[in-house]
Amino acid sequence: MRVVLNLLGLFFVALGVIGIFVPVLPTTVFLIIAAVIFARFNPEWERRILAHPKFGPPVRAFRERGVIGPAAKIAAVGGMAVSSVIGFVTLRGVWAFVPAGVCLLCALYVLSRPSQ
Repeated sequence: MRVVLNLLGLFFVALGVIGIFVPVLPTTVFLIIAAVIFARFNPEWERRILAHPKFGPPVRAFRERGVIGPAAKIAAVGGMAVSSVIGFVTLRGVWAFVPAGVCLLCALYVLSRPSQ
C-alpha cells in the first residue's frame, strides 16, 4: 500500500509540474494533494515540496490557514470560466451545462477561502 500511495503522490507531483507549462492546469492544487499523501507515507518528499522556494509558501499557507492568494484565485476562476465556455460550446444537450456547474461549485469554494 505504501508503494501505491508513493506512486500516487508522484503522479500528483507530475501533474503539478505539467501545470507549470499548461495554463489551465493548476500546479499548486496538485502539489497540495501530493504533500498530504507524502505527509503520512514519505515525509522526506513532503519536506521537499514544502521547502520549494516557489511552490512551498502557497502549499504551506493553504495547509496551515486555508489561504489562497488573490492571483491564484483570479487564475483559478479565470481557468474555470474558460473551461466552462469550452464545455458549453463543444458538448451537446444537458452535458453542455455540466462543466459550468462543476466549475461554479469549485469557484465558490476558491472564492470563499481567505486571501491572506
